[in-house]
Amino acid sequence: REGIVVNHKRVRRLMRELGVQSVIRKKRPFYGRRGSVVFHNVLNREFYAETRFHKLVTDITYVRIGDTFAYLSAVLDLYNNEIVAWEVSTRNDLELVHNTLNQLRDKPFSKGALLHSDQGFQYTTKSYENQVKELGIRGSHSRRGNCHDNACIESFFSHLKTEKLYLKCPKTAEQAYLAIQEYIEFYNTARFQEKFNGLSPIEYREKAAA
Repeated sequence: REGIVVNHKRVRRLMRELGVQSVIRKKRPFYGRRGSVVFHNVLNREFYAETRFHKLVTDITYVRIGDTFAYLSAVLDLYNNEIVAWEVSTRNDLELVHNTLNQLRDKPFSKGALLHSDQGFQYTTKSYENQVKELGIRGSHSRRGNCHDNACIESFFSHLKTEKLYLKCPKTAEQAYLAIQEYIEFYNTARFQEKFNGLSPIEYREKAAA
């Protein structure tokens, strides 16, 4: 990004010489293949999207705060991996999900748009089903216990934790919120992604619109 042309093999050699090591993210196993009783697996691991607000994925992750936890609910647009809605709460409840989805109102959803999630208890309620329908989009569920069906949002959470939260170790809910806010701003605007030829999600979106 700074105009320095360098081969990845040279980077690896220099890192080895300097004793620099990247953070390795743990892979998660998956269990079971049972379908959802609310929504079918419409996404079916088709993570590519040609237009904005056509394929969205959502999930909740915990954020350690000292001896307790906060919870982050986020929605990611598969078109450019941009985080388009997020909410933090000290309670992992249905209200957290509703508040997140409320941020999607008036978004320019394309025809046939869908919102994919796992089968967490919040996402299998009638209230969630109704809210998805009110947004005018389709719901989609992963197979139970299969994190790979929602791999993109899981990957974002993993990057957030390894690149920010594990380094900051927030001690209060306010510190956690600010750390998450800072990282999402960085992720959307500046964190380049290989699949977008070194562009960040917003840079990719703006280049495509130019």
